Formats: sequence, C-alpha cells, structure tokens
Amino acid sequence: MPATSPDLPPEPQAVHSPTTRHAIFIVATINPGADAAQTVRSWCEDVATRVRTVNTRSPEQNLSCVCAFGSDAWDALFGQPRPASLHPFRVFGEGARVAVATPGDILLHIRADSMDLCFEVATLLMQGLGDAVTVVDEVHGFRYFDRRAIIGFVDGTENPEGREAVNFTVIGDEDAEFAGGSYVLVQKYLHDMAAWNALTVESQEGVIGRHKLSNVELDDDIKPASSHSALTTLEENGQEIKILRDNMPFGRAGMGEFGTYFIGYARSPAPIEQMLENMFVGRPAGNYDRLLDYSQAVTGGLFFVPSAQLLEQLAERAPVVAVVQDDAAPVVASAPSAPVAPVAPTVP
Repeated sequence: MPATSPDLPPEPQAVHSPTTRHAIFIVATINPGADAAQTVRSWCEDVATRVRTVNTRSPEQNLSCVCAFGSDAWDALFGQPRPASLHPFRVFGEGARVAVATPGDILLHIRADSMDLCFEVATLLMQGLGDAVTVVDEVHGFRYFDRRAIIGFVDGTENPEGREAVNFTVIGDEDAEFAGGSYVLVQKYLHDMAAWNALTVESQEGVIGRHKLSNVELDDDIKPASSHSALTTLEENGQEIKILRDNMPFGRAGMGEFGTYFIGYARSPAPIEQMLENMFVGRPAGNYDRLLDYSQAVTGGLFFVPSAQLLEQLAERAPVVAVVQDDAAPVVASAPSAPVAPVAPTVP
C-alpha cells in the first residue's frame, strides 16, 4: 500500500512509467443504480493489489496501470470536494475536423513489455467491476519499430523527463486536496493510409514538421505554420509548456484499420486543450493542423488521475448522490484559457 504519512507528499499513480512495448486502453461507463456505484467505489481499493499480484509473475516487464475518472463519474461517485479543473471533454472544431467527445466514466491505461501481462491485469480489473460498468472502447496498442507512429514518424519526441516530467504532470499546491494527481486526455485517431502514403516523403515532412528518417525538426524558415509540430508547441513567457504523451499505434491490417491512440498527461487540462484548439480550429483560425486531412478523431475523453493514496481512499467516499448518465451531452468549448507555466509540485 502506498505510504500515507502526513510528512510525505502524495505518491502519483504510474503516470511516469517507462515506455513499454504494449498497452491496453479501456474506457467504460458506469451503469445506472446505487449498487453499480458502490461496486466501483469498493473496487478502487483493489486496483493496486490486482496489479501487484500480476507483476510478481514477471517484475522485469515494467507492468503498470493508471486508473482515472471522468467529470460526471466523479460527481456521481465521490461528490465534493472535486478536482479544480475536471470538466467534461470539450469539443473543438467543426465540419470535417472535429475533436469529438464520447462517453467515458473510467479510464484504464495498462502498460507492460509483454501483452500477456497487460491482458491479465485488464481481465482481473474488469472481473472486479463485473456488471457495474459497460466497456465503450478497448484498444490494444503496440510499440512500432523505434517509437514510430503508424504513419512512419517518431512519436513523443518532446516528452519531458525526470524532474521536468513531474513538474509538468503532477498537481501540487495549486489544488492541494488533490496533490499527487494528474489530468489525462485520450483520443483515438484513424488514419487514411492510402491518402497519406500517396504523399511524397517531403510533403509528409511538411505536414509533421520533422524529417521522417532522422526525426530532426525542420528549420523554422521552411517548417509550415500549419505543421503538426508547430501547432502543438506551446510557449509562455519564453518557456515551453509540455505534456507527457505515451501514444500507441493500433490497427487491424485485414480490416484496413490503422490508428494512433493519443494519451496525454498534464497537471492541468489547459495545455492539451490549447493544443487541440490549435490543431482543429487553427492558430490563427483557419491555419489548422494539416495532419487532420489524413486523420480523424473518433473518440475523446478527459479524466482525473487521483494519487495512489487517494485512489484507495475513494472506496470510503460518501454514497452516490446521482446516477451517472451515459448520454450526457458534451460541452462545446470556447477558446480555452492560456496554459500556465508549471509550479514546482510537492512530490520529490
């Protein structure tokens, strides 16, 4: 069990686990009724134990699991207090380019260097939830060559590491009740590989903003302002604002399905939402991410990741006060507030 001494800062969940060869992403909605809600609350206490049980079989495989909750689920299951920046996923864009919002109350991000461990953890956790939930999306991701996306470019190049990663992803004194927690945003993208592969390598590099083989960023004087790397780079007062990604390719070759599962962790949703605004609406408006000419977002969800200690303590929260609504209408966003520079969190 994680340390609970008042002298120690809250321990984050496995947000900063090393990159692995495999991952399973599960998004579920909570079924109506007080019994289902109580099952989920009680289950929170057992998540870490079930992961540790599987990890003992092969501890060198970097097995980990992150459990997170959506805004509606938090209110229905746990009530007040609530994380300061937790809200329903905001829709960005319109017409052919939309960052859609889809149902989701619980997110599981399971990682390991072997799929059998991921699958075993997923099985045990879903057995614990039983008929209290309905799975609305499940994706099995894999590492593709040297960390490349299915479109052939290296992914996650600008990820922060070490202390910098903690600073950008872990809540500190700005929301002390939820210190040690994080926010996580997920989207499932499907790619039109026929159209993408019809481009020359030079054209693809202009869309991404990097050289395909070397992964070196294009010089500013030739990199298009509509490139993916240009629009997802954020700065405030001369300092780059970063998020922690662990995207995974997925697909079914026989079905012609090729995709990227985007997952981004941050200490506030604002930077990721600003990136989506830049991508789908444009910076300025109309200068949208040209990667979206070949990629479609088919899911979208925002979740809060409680600290390891808080996840276990949620089992003792007050009874549900409202039934989770699976078909809650998404919140359509206006322009998000500007991301703030990180403040040193209270974790070591």
